[in-house]
Amino acid sequence: MSRMTSYQKKVTASTLLGFTLENMDAMFISFSLASIISTLHISNTQAGLLPSITSVGSLIGGILFGILADRFGRVRTLSWSIIIYAIGTTATGFTNSFFMLCLFRVVMGIGASGEYGIAITMLSEAFSRKVLGRMTSFASIAGQIGSIVASVLAAVIIPNLGWHALFFFGIIPVILAVLVRLGMKESAVFREQKYRRDKNQVKGNGWKKLFNTPATAFKTIRLIMMGTVQIAGYYGLMNWLPTIMQKRLNVGVASSSLWMISTIVGMSLGMFCFGMIQDRLGSRVAFSVWLLMSAVVVYLILFAQNQFEMIVAGMILGFFSDGMYGGFGVIISQLYDTDVRATANNTIMGISKGIGNFSSVLIGFLMDNFQLSSVMIFLSVIYLISFMTMYSIKQLHHDQKRSEIVDDGQSVPL
Repeated sequence: MSRMTSYQKKVTASTLLGFTLENMDAMFISFSLASIISTLHISNTQAGLLPSITSVGSLIGGILFGILADRFGRVRTLSWSIIIYAIGTTATGFTNSFFMLCLFRVVMGIGASGEYGIAITMLSEAFSRKVLGRMTSFASIAGQIGSIVASVLAAVIIPNLGWHALFFFGIIPVILAVLVRLGMKESAVFREQKYRRDKNQVKGNGWKKLFNTPATAFKTIRLIMMGTVQIAGYYGLMNWLPTIMQKRLNVGVASSSLWMISTIVGMSLGMFCFGMIQDRLGSRVAFSVWLLMSAVVVYLILFAQNQFEMIVAGMILGFFSDGMYGGFGVIISQLYDTDVRATANNTIMGISKGIGNFSSVLIGFLMDNFQLSSVMIFLSVIYLISFMTMYSIKQLHHDQKRSEIVDDGQSVPL
């Protein structure tokens, strides 16, 4: 990859920091679930609703912020989305009401879903497609750093100050929102598209363009199915594995956090490798390998009998099951035009989160009524479904053969 321009550096820095803080806020609930269950005396199924109810906000924010970003600009809309999810997270620390916890999770979801799609769109407009897989993987790895920060904070704060205090750190992203507004401009690609739209007095109808023909609607629906599986696996595992670790091995928050860090290291390595393969061999090859391996490695948790074995299993599981997370932003950005790119990213991933996040409720129900193996069978089956869905999207075979204009000022043939 050639030397980055000033604009590319700004986009990269804001995206990496944004993903770090957004994922930190999102993961606070995972490390707090066991404490919340104990404090509020709720069931596993109710506890699973706390991370899953975020999906309601994700659905609203995904569609809304995508449309606003395509219409009024990425930078301004991104700033407001960051502020909203920071408020939702911080407010969580002020309540002991189960209803209010659910409400604040919805608020958090509204902001977080906007942040993801807009940031990925800005990357796609700043970098050529031959390096976009790596750039989105770096962004996803930054998100995992946020998870590590959350786990460290949880290990230190929860035993000493309680779970409420952990959520007060959610106010930090507001600083990022201010920095984004001060130091960022819209991409040349967006400015050119907006100029043409305003000149021709074209009204915004981006959301309809995702479903305006049977072929486009079918493509969008299949991408939503794949995204739903990814979210179901990612948040289902991340929200419940710390609790599974604590109960299965009878360890405390600090020990489960150590294991979670090793899992996140595996995820980061998987994301890096996935991005490299996606850029060099294409999305179809990368997704095929990771989806099939994910369907197999989820069973490793069943064979782990001590902390060391859980650490190894967690690293392998994280490598494959979450390694492909950044790849969705690449294929969505490649398959939709500039004027609907943010809408496509936010809508597809917003709906995916809206559905997939409820896997935490389902996993909580399975844990309440069945053996742990039922959870692994569920995860394995949905990865196989995603694999078959991916192969039905013919456009992925040609997603790296078009030309484009990116904000480094040159046309890049792919």
